[in-house]
Amino acid sequence: MSKPRILFVSQEITPYIPENTVSTLTRHLPQGIQERGKEIRTFMPRYGCVNERRHQLHEVIRLSGMNLVVNDFDHPLIIKVASIQPARMQVYFIDNEEYFHRKAMLEDKEGNAFEDNDERSIFFVRGVIETVKKLGWSPDIIHCNGWMTAMLPTYLRTMYKDDPIFADTKVVYSLYDQLPNGDLASNLASKLAFDGMDDSITSIVNDPSYTNLHKMAVRDSDAMIIGPGAEDHEVAEHIKNQDKPFIIHESDETYIDQYSDFYDKILAESSVLAD
Repeated sequence: MSKPRILFVSQEITPYIPENTVSTLTRHLPQGIQERGKEIRTFMPRYGCVNERRHQLHEVIRLSGMNLVVNDFDHPLIIKVASIQPARMQVYFIDNEEYFHRKAMLEDKEGNAFEDNDERSIFFVRGVIETVKKLGWSPDIIHCNGWMTAMLPTYLRTMYKDDPIFADTKVVYSLYDQLPNGDLASNLASKLAFDGMDDSITSIVNDPSYTNLHKMAVRDSDAMIIGPGAEDHEVAEHIKNQDKPFIIHESDETYIDQYSDFYDKILAESSVLAD
């Protein structure tokens, strides 16, 4: 029997980004899941603040070289990789000069969210999907962590719905209360429409708040996790009202086993449905 394949997509991972709730959890979770007998891959954006020399990032030529069209403009996709040696774990980085080479991650010097954060998110999640296709690695579960990953479930259910690599993939979305200041660009819905999504899909972000972005991810995911610190978030209550599996993060001591068991439950239920 082959090992279950879990793809972790995170907006940030330590040690490449300073420690915080998302970066710390998504550093240790993939390692723990790998140690529990599952096969993993891990992705994050290559922000300009990531020190390539210190962390020994290098470009993966065979995966780079594609252009992604975002809002009718071509953007080169560069893939880099680094290893976290103690964890025996590789991290793939989605890179692009226009979107990710500024030194700050999500906000300018005044603390305001970058105006193109929506396009950066679109480029990131599409870059992950296209790279996984090139790898020919079909994940059983994609676990999305952080608002930057929130559009990935929607792209899988629309633009990539007929791709055989993802035919049996289940998506888990983790909610965190960790956001930039402000809202997303007012024309986000039209940018999604450019990628073939109709109003029934995009209308939820006609008001492009991060809350609505979370709700779109919840709508298009198969299961959810209410992450640490997000128990009182408005979307946490929304998750509880869905007819979908969800868990609430227990503790830093037990969450890896908790998440691993949750993955197993999702895969077991999908196997029963397939039979």
